[in-house]
Amino acid sequence: MSSATIETSEHRALRTAVAALGQKYGREYLARVAREGGHPDELWADAAKLGYLGVSLPEEYGGGGGGIAELSIVLEELGAAGCPLLMMVVSPAICGTVISRFGTEDQKRTWLPGLADGSLTMAFGITEPDAGSNSHRITTTARRDAGGASRSSGAESGGDWILTGRKVFISGVDIADATLIVGRTEDARSGRLKPCLFIVPRDASGFTRSVIDMELQAAEKQFELVLDEVRLPSSALVGDEDAGLLQLFAGLNPERIMTAAFAIGMGRHALAKAVDYAKTRQVWKDPIGAHQALAHPLAAAHIELELARLMMQKAAHLYDAGDDMGAGEAANMAKYAAAEACVRAVDQSVHTLGGNGLTREYGLASLITASRVARIAPVSREMILNFVSHQTLGLPKSY
Repeated sequence: MSSATIETSEHRALRTAVAALGQKYGREYLARVAREGGHPDELWADAAKLGYLGVSLPEEYGGGGGGIAELSIVLEELGAAGCPLLMMVVSPAICGTVISRFGTEDQKRTWLPGLADGSLTMAFGITEPDAGSNSHRITTTARRDAGGASRSSGAESGGDWILTGRKVFISGVDIADATLIVGRTEDARSGRLKPCLFIVPRDASGFTRSVIDMELQAAEKQFELVLDEVRLPSSALVGDEDAGLLQLFAGLNPERIMTAAFAIGMGRHALAKAVDYAKTRQVWKDPIGAHQALAHPLAAAHIELELARLMMQKAAHLYDAGDDMGAGEAANMAKYAAAEACVRAVDQSVHTLGGNGLTREYGLASLITASRVARIAPVSREMILNFVSHQTLGLPKSY
């Protein structure tokens, strides 16, 4: 499939190089790893060695010095090859970005080199059982314990943090060295709760996980987390306690852009299989691709994927340029457009193959479930429509 875009020659070269790595592994590799209950360690290691995992992280900490524009290219091309790495959305894109923008020097030196070279992985915990997509209803709370073990770190630190709460649908916690947890602290001046971000090591006392049984077959498992009076040093807080929302959305905007890349790559992979099949499958005189009833829907699916990619590129450009407000709107639109385009591309691809589209041999049936992930996570399409109707169109809120 054509991937001509308005990108630079460096971006096109990156696409070509990542596509070659993806072709080395492919869909069957990822499907086998998932069936066996493993993780795509070989692909992760190769991507790290080639500098792809850290392409968006600062050079002074071992990264490539690029941005989300480059990282989204990596994930899209791996997805187009059938082997997307979901933890790229979480570890370098969300956690790496938040730490590089708001972390202390010690946090940057501790985490960023490892996130860049793949030797460290970080999960991200925001979703809760009763909050859903409403980050304002998060009930995981963090309180200061001035008499805690780390009070010797300085009076200005205020002592340890104590975290209590639950999280659900948290990806890859079993392989993560730590989880960046979104909690809420009380503002002493107003009494209101405000979001804050904490690095919670995987072996922290009181931090437990249980796997969620999913119909979706993927290498990255989903977990429910329980934080039962988890004690953290004051240094676990990322950024300013009073700038929680800014820091939070500094991670959520890249998450939406990378989710768009994930969906576009999956849609391209499915569409490529359908096009190849339609070119050669012959039932009557001509290949089935000659019939407009099949050709036109495939063409429409390609157009929708290309349009979604343009919005994703716009969102990445705005984010990398430091326009957080503009990036927020574009990132939500890109995620929405890519999810819809992916679902339609997968559906039409399966339909093009008929019964073969449901066989394991062609590898499309599993994408029927997988393609819906981008419609649901990390935020539902309905919440994106709410955002656009309120923030862009200025319509009144219904909640």
